[in-house]
Amino acid sequence: MLGPGIIRALGAMSGTSLDGVDVAALDTDGERIAGFGPSGYQAYTEAEQAALRAALGRWPGDDLAAANEIVMRAHRTALAGIEADLVGFHGQTLAHEPQGRGTHQMGDGAALAEALGRPVVWDFRSADVRLGGEGAPLAPFYHFACAKYIGAEAPLGFLNLGGVGNLTWVDPRQPAPETEGALLAFDTGPANAPINDLMMARRNQPYDCDGALARQGTVVEGALELFLEEPFFYRMPPKSLDRDAFADMIALVSELSDADAAATLTAMAATGVLKAMEHCPSPPARMLVTGGGRQNPVMMEMLRAALDCPVEPVEAVGLDGDMLEAQAFAFLAVRVARGLPTSCPGTTGVRAAVSGGTLSRPGTDAAEEIAHAV
Repeated sequence: MLGPGIIRALGAMSGTSLDGVDVAALDTDGERIAGFGPSGYQAYTEAEQAALRAALGRWPGDDLAAANEIVMRAHRTALAGIEADLVGFHGQTLAHEPQGRGTHQMGDGAALAEALGRPVVWDFRSADVRLGGEGAPLAPFYHFACAKYIGAEAPLGFLNLGGVGNLTWVDPRQPAPETEGALLAFDTGPANAPINDLMMARRNQPYDCDGALARQGTVVEGALELFLEEPFFYRMPPKSLDRDAFADMIALVSELSDADAAATLTAMAATGVLKAMEHCPSPPARMLVTGGGRQNPVMMEMLRAALDCPVEPVEAVGLDGDMLEAQAFAFLAVRVARGLPTSCPGTTGVRAAVSGGTLSRPGTDAAEEIAHAV
């Protein structure tokens, strides 16, 4: 029996690593975490991953029917088996230019609502971008709830190492995530995406399992120094990246051996996090790592050597690092449905706290777009 105001929401996330769809249920009122429900995963096949990779960088209006069907089919399958009152559907990010053409998350939430017979909140990022924000990262409001849930009493960091890295600095002493000084969030730089691309190009493997190849190599300092000359590292946050914004990283390691290239790309990801720490309002008491990067021992060792605080996977505090992003979109879906903000100046640079998204209900052609400053 759920408590007053608590509903079960189901979130879905297909990240820039293009490995598959994570789904996770969360019991929440959109402000606090009341409990965790079941989760699941629907992997993309190698052929599906190749088709999605070919669609990266493309925008609405391009011929994306085949890629869209892959995304929709995987989500229908992953979401169908778990009961929930509301679904948060992120879609598949293909392109992200917040100060240019906007942001593109492929997927049709209205069609998904019909297929599932449940209301679906989707298109979370567009309203934030239209109102001057970066549209990313969006998980920080959930990170704030997680900090409260684990009883944190001092500022801490949540570091998500997916295709792109992003950092949330959280002050759990503040009353709400939109309170000034409660959150600072921004992308740190590339994380797993360049390593995965290298592994696929050179070894026909999707990723560097356990950092085994990187461990055999040597970091090439010259390439690392050139990487740190990127203007992105000197921009003040909030700031965000497209998956392929650092595509020339591969060129920096193109003449290196496989092992040295993997080691250097891994060091670049860790060094991006180190640079990001310069922007934190105060040093975090600990860094909790989520996403696939936490399962790379070499990446974690580099982070522990670089940072002046304990670096631990989120499992150390009882959270699920594989499902945190999916849970975040369950949480955000409830906030959108209730008119609560999902981003604020400290997380995306938007002008004011914003609740943005589209709520589609089955059995109706109408979709309620929620895009207002709070």
